[in-house]
Amino acid sequence: MTATNNGKTRQINLLLLPNFTLLSLGSVIDPMRMANQLAGQELYDWCIVTEKGEPVTSSDGVQVMGDTSMAKAPPCEMLLVMGGWGIAESFTDGHLQFLRKLDGKGVKLGAACTGTYVLAEAGLMDHHPCSIHWETLTALQERHPLALCSNRLFTVTDTRVTSSGGTAPLDMMINLIRQDYGAALGNAISEMFVLDRIRSDTEFQKVPLKLTTGKAPAKLIEATNLMEANIEEPLALEQIASMLEISRRQLERLFKGNLDCPPSRYYMRVRLQRARQLLKQTTLSIIDIALQCGFVSTPHFSKCYRAYLGLSPRQERAEQKPGQQTEAHKPPRLVATEPSFAKIHL
Repeated sequence: MTATNNGKTRQINLLLLPNFTLLSLGSVIDPMRMANQLAGQELYDWCIVTEKGEPVTSSDGVQVMGDTSMAKAPPCEMLLVMGGWGIAESFTDGHLQFLRKLDGKGVKLGAACTGTYVLAEAGLMDHHPCSIHWETLTALQERHPLALCSNRLFTVTDTRVTSSGGTAPLDMMINLIRQDYGAALGNAISEMFVLDRIRSDTEFQKVPLKLTTGKAPAKLIEATNLMEANIEEPLALEQIASMLEISRRQLERLFKGNLDCPPSRYYMRVRLQRARQLLKQTTLSIIDIALQCGFVSTPHFSKCYRAYLGLSPRQERAEQKPGQQTEAHKPPRLVATEPSFAKIHL
């Protein structure tokens, strides 16, 4: 490799929060390690920072020792907040003060998985484009409406670098390395990691229905997109059918033949999933959540919620205690039969 650091190693610090995602941590560190290996020199150095230099336990129970404390962290070019599940209970005032101090010094700040939420809590994401794990996206938007949230895999600006979860930090880091040292090095890292391609920041984290279920009919994709975009004021099935230029009967056959459920049930499921996210991720009142998800009254909302999910909205909120897994890591408790996406016709 011809990449050279010109005598300067880039220092990247990683702030570990309790219950951080180990996959995201590896996805951030390994591209830098491989860049050094392929270039034959220290292009990057990284330091794992914890609040007091103590070991921190990841969401899967693996404990990682911090290299240093926040008070003794070395000067860095960029710091990434490594988040995971239960992010709203995973940070302290000390973390927020530390991040504000770095921002005041002009350090580029970023995050992986749900870490963007903590940057926003520190008041550092207003008017900044950003990405975050899809499960926490609603909570971030509700609590910090000035943060310019998107559903992109990752978002890179001059002062902020934020990523969604899973392996998205891997793509983000390879793209950053390509910016720093050229496409050849980034492509070589991709080959070493046996990646078929490097995803860009123009791609979205939530896989479209047609990619998760096979070659779904275009009208079905359009119908589900309309439902997801109209939750607070649900559309009538006749409206959806009219917008798709098909009859209501054709719409019903489309859902029954491909998802094995009527469109009304699918739409209800979409609204209740949004309600469940709001119950778990925000402090909005139950009546406010009911209204935001298209229910005319709290009793109606509670009845539907219990019928589909097996417990009331109040019970759902009471079960979400500090340290409990969130939706990205815990399967939903569904009582009614969910649509079978495996029936999409190829």
